[in-house]
Amino acid sequence: MGESKARISCLASGNGSNLQALIDSCASGVIQGNIIKVTVNRKDAYAVKRAEAAQPPIPTDYFNLVKHGFLAAGEKDPDKVKQARFGYDTALAERILAGKPDLIVLAGWMHVMSTGFLNPVAAAGIPVINLHPALPGMYDGAGAIKRAYEDFQAGKLKNGITGIMIHYVVEEVDRGAPVLTQEIKIEEGESLEELEQRIHGCEHEIIVKATALLAQKFVSAKKHATG
Repeated sequence: MGESKARISCLASGNGSNLQALIDSCASGVIQGNIIKVTVNRKDAYAVKRAEAAQPPIPTDYFNLVKHGFLAAGEKDPDKVKQARFGYDTALAERILAGKPDLIVLAGWMHVMSTGFLNPVAAAGIPVINLHPALPGMYDGAGAIKRAYEDFQAGKLKNGITGIMIHYVVEEVDRGAPVLTQEIKIEEGESLEELEQRIHGCEHEIIVKATALLAQKFVSAKKHATG
């Protein structure tokens, strides 16, 4: 019988460079896991190409809020949008859970998950993790790097330190318990673009470390349970 590995389901919306780091680290054995599926919500997401180019190729699933009939294009009514997102998230959870993953990784997934997704996944006992370019409790939501940089420029960022974290996903955006954190000091004279590039360079390492950590925990627990 082969060595036990965690089944990992990834969700991405764009280029998928963090996904590529995960694919490479699963292939090299750094992560004791296999990516069983990559779900995208944008048809032209380059993450699809990365999944298809993997050896062996990773199955992909395109599933979109508007294109798959949950929300009418251009609909702005807040109640209808909320209801549509909940319906989409519930259906998304069903699609993900059908693959029986042990871990779900949001690798550049540009969609805030509601309880429609989080509750059934939590009930199945499957952790969901996400990368956010800020430290816990700081700069939740969009534009985190820019806001940290602006505070640094204004002398309001304590010790000039921002950072990145991998956290468990909960309903409150970017407020789930951290899995791993990394501090990053903003340098005097550094441009916003240079800071963004430096932070993105650290993201690949931390998402791999956190995924490897949780995959190892799963494999160890499974070995203990069957041993």
